Amino acid sequence: MFDFTTLFTLTIFILMVLFLLWKPHGVNESIPPSICAIFIFLAGIVPLSDIFKILGIVSGASITILSTCVMSIVLDSIGFFRLAAINLVNRANGSGVLLYWYINLLCFLMTLFFNNDGSILIATPIIINIVTILKLKENQQFPYLFSGAMISIASSAPIAVSNLANLIALKIVGMDLNAYVAMMIVPSMVGITTISLLLFYYFRQDIPKRIMVLPASNIDEKYSDSPSSIPRHSLEDKAHLRHLHLIEDKAHPRHLHLIADNAIHSPVIDMSMFKVCIAIVVLIRGGLFLGASLGIPIEWIGVFGALLLIGYRWYRKGVGPHDIVKKTPWHFILFAFSIYVVVFVLYNSGLTGVLVKLLRGPISANHLSACLISGGLLTVMSNLFNNIPSTMIGAFTLTGMGLDIQTLHIAYLANILGADIGSLITPMGTLASLIWMFQLKKNGIRISWADSLKVTIMVIPIGLIISLLSLYFWVEWLFF
Repeated sequence: MFDFTTLFTLTIFILMVLFLLWKPHGVNESIPPSICAIFIFLAGIVPLSDIFKILGIVSGASITILSTCVMSIVLDSIGFFRLAAINLVNRANGSGVLLYWYINLLCFLMTLFFNNDGSILIATPIIINIVTILKLKENQQFPYLFSGAMISIASSAPIAVSNLANLIALKIVGMDLNAYVAMMIVPSMVGITTISLLLFYYFRQDIPKRIMVLPASNIDEKYSDSPSSIPRHSLEDKAHLRHLHLIEDKAHPRHLHLIADNAIHSPVIDMSMFKVCIAIVVLIRGGLFLGASLGIPIEWIGVFGALLLIGYRWYRKGVGPHDIVKKTPWHFILFAFSIYVVVFVLYNSGLTGVLVKLLRGPISANHLSACLISGGLLTVMSNLFNNIPSTMIGAFTLTGMGLDIQTLHIAYLANILGADIGSLITPMGTLASLIWMFQLKKNGIRISWADSLKVTIMVIPIGLIISLLSLYFWVEWLFF
């Protein structure tokens, strides 16, 4: 049925997904797809001309995401996220319910202004820090940790620049960034709000009505003499404490865990510098959409903003870019490029053609079926294979159907809702979910896949269906 090229590529794809999810010995996520791409190139399946074509497609999206990562690193270095944690506790004013909504809002805004992976990496330590400071019980910690992660990941849907796969797929289907936001922001916000409300209802018995009220100065105290101020799991032995880096490891005296670093060594905030940096981030984020409407490549605007922030910090604090060079996930470009090579070969080998033949009729029938089928397909694929390759496969499948432009756009947006929201059913669905679970495990917080599935199976399908229906009615009413 399949020739050698198809079988070889399919085998490579399956192995790539398995190793991405397994990550043996904590291997960097760019390594498995890079090795697979090298094998495909050496086998002569993809010519050099296509390699340059692929590089041109993924480089812009990757650079845009990297620029947001750089901006988040600069903001972290001046104490922005630490200040956010302090304000969350203070503004909650002793209300556990208010704290829940503030955490959800923080996670939403962090993804909106940066990206979902960065939001998870930064927000999770902040939330762990907060629930530790407040001495919450394990069942009381879970609603904050879980809802924060779900909202962080789902919030990449409203604007395409918060997610690498969304940006690449946007280019594949030839959709304008401003058109994407105009059509997507309301339906995705409806879905995110629905998920947040459903999670609140699900966890209503576990969210504490009242929490401790602490002055900001107390939040900066060390976890030291009082056993109650250290997470319960960290009291077992010194080795575990050293693992959490709440005490210094002589072998690695400067390697402090992010949570301990934020909790113990909170920097002094220069408010005038702080306000300028926030203004730069907001203006650059808005500039992405203005640039898109003027035909300016959005990666140029992102790079300009990142360089402006680095330069301003250097001018005000005398801190050079060495931390940026160390902390920026440069492998994103290699990761995106390599996955695209594998998916591109799948497309050329005709495997996406099978999906085209099966789904062209139902999807082209009407916009409602295009919404529901596309969103449902990407939900299933993302939870089986991860949403990054699934989003690209979905985009290639849609472009191969010969759909009219309206149906193509609504089907693509439904794809994104399935990949960004529907993928939350299992931790396998997104790399951000896997990063989140790894962070929790590293800090002694055990949330199993079964624990996660008990919640997501009750919440995410409802949120997804409401999102897809909102997309259909919103687009039909306002655009078509």
